[in-house]
Amino acid sequence: QLQASGGGAVQAGGSLRLSCAASGRIFSSHVMGWFRQVPGNERDFVAAIRWNSGRTYYTDSVKGRFTISGDYAKNTMYLQMDKLEPEDTAVYYCARANGYSTGWRDYDLWGQGTQVTVSS
Repeated sequence: QLQASGGGAVQAGGSLRLSCAASGRIFSSHVMGWFRQVPGNERDFVAAIRWNSGRTYYTDSVKGRFTISGDYAKNTMYLQMDKLEPEDTAVYYCARANGYSTGWRDYDLWGQGTQVTVSS
């Protein structure tokens, strides 16, 4: 299971750090990712990290503002979000895949979601 936490309400320009704790082992072959969803839309890719190498991937709109990382000893993934914008408002989900993908259908295990609200 994946447990996401850390969402909240902040003003534009502020920061939040999301956490995703895995109750089972994350294998080195896994890719862990963050997605976000607003009502009426599909889940959009935000960032991902290869668990074995630490290589990271980001969607263009968050590059330079968000940082994905993993604590291998704690089996936990993080998303540090800085310089938040109102357009970042969404429910954020963490997920696991067997390989790198930006498509939500390729992820087979999901956390429950955490709300991020950014006011202008």
